[in-house]
Amino acid sequence: MVSVKDAPRTSTTIVIRSDANARITRSRDPYFSLMRRLFQEDATAMRGQKFLMMVEERQKSGNPVKTSEWQDIINDLDVGRASFYSMRNKLLGAGLISNRNNEYRLSGQFSRDLMDLARWWQTAIMGENPDDA
Repeated sequence: MVSVKDAPRTSTTIVIRSDANARITRSRDPYFSLMRRLFQEDATAMRGQKFLMMVEERQKSGNPVKTSEWQDIINDLDVGRASFYSMRNKLLGAGLISNRNNEYRLSGQFSRDLMDLARWWQTAIMGENPDDA
């Protein structure tokens, strides 16, 4: 059996909403709205947001969150080890964070994947040139 912390991080499901009123940019809390597209439960979305904000703040201060700090993190988030690693794996799978040199860092992979998907749709399916926009 594979331990949760070592589970494959190949993909994460994200909810896409076409309704203009559901746009993240129209939300009072865009960060939480993004987390609700990744996590089914509000409590998990809040923990995901808190963890991402922790990673962001520590990265900006030059003191990135180390993977060895997992016990402190689960205490801060008030969550069990398996739940933490499950949440973390979703964030890794979505490309919002990376785990390099035993440090958690924000990642641009999420936005690159979304831009690639949008560009493919616009050119291959819609038959439009994105540079003509």
